Amino acid sequence: MLRRRSPSSVDDTPVPVDDPKPQGKGRPTPKRRDAEGRRRQPVSAPKDRKEAYRQMRAKQAAERERARKGMLAGDERYYPARDKGPARKFARDWVDSRRLPSQYFLPFSLFILLVTWIPWPPAIQPVVIGYVITIGWPLMMFGVLFTSIFVAWKVKKQVAEKYPDESLRGVGFYAAMRALQIRRLRFPPPTVLPGGKPVPPKK
Repeated sequence: MLRRRSPSSVDDTPVPVDDPKPQGKGRPTPKRRDAEGRRRQPVSAPKDRKEAYRQMRAKQAAERERARKGMLAGDERYYPARDKGPARKFARDWVDSRRLPSQYFLPFSLFILLVTWIPWPPAIQPVVIGYVITIGWPLMMFGVLFTSIFVAWKVKKQVAEKYPDESLRGVGFYAAMRALQIRRLRFPPPTVLPGGKPVPPKK
């Protein structure tokens, strides 16, 4: 007959604590981001609502400054939605590479105002104002209107040929409005000079 093994026969040899050859590390290898996170200093919570508001304002100001520098550098990630996309980029470059009559709309309007404000001699003033109102102003408005229609049509046509998969909605109006602005005040800033050459980097 087989004899049942006694429970006391179990090997009670203790496992040495200071085993010189441990089997494995006994814990998973920490991830790099977890290790870096532990090394970072904890963020101190604001003491009161005034301090929290000050921190929020400082963070927003830093984000606005970063976005402004990105837009000035030509980084499209920071552009508003209306300025993003290859179609809008093409429209900006097309307008910026040309000298159009409509871009002188604001300077000419200022010139007309100055002419009407100058205290001319009584014998000359009616003649000057008459020429300005009957000749100067209509010519300027006709030039602006003709240029805006031409720019919108031309840009929309070329965008359709160059980017057939892009939406044409608002592209013509976008180009016409940019053509009305003084070159130095255009935003996003021009990346090409009149003639098509790229704008040299600022030193």
